[in-house]
Amino acid sequence: MQGFAGFMWLLSMALILFSGFALIDAAVRREDAYRAADKKTKPFWLIILGIAFVVNLIFNILSFLPIIGLIATIVYMVDVRPAIRSLPGGGRPNRGSSSDGPYGPYNGGR
Repeated sequence: MQGFAGFMWLLSMALILFSGFALIDAAVRREDAYRAADKKTKPFWLIILGIAFVVNLIFNILSFLPIIGLIATIVYMVDVRPAIRSLPGGGRPNRGSSSDGPYGPYNGGR
């Protein structure tokens, strides 16, 4: 019985890490990337994944709520994330080049 409890603890930790990774990934993507990929909105996914993360922290894995959170996290990871990453720039905020000035790229007077 102790082996089963250890396995369930590991499975629970894996589920928390998986939902936490999805939440952080959703948070760093640009808002307009969600609209461009036609995948709801950024606040929608942040709320869904945030709830899934909190549910995984609070409830036992044998409950049905973490399973619903797992399904939402899987949907984000296999449908929304690849669609956003396929956009130019990968849906990440544009950090620009080191040669960019306040009015655009600096070309050295060329």
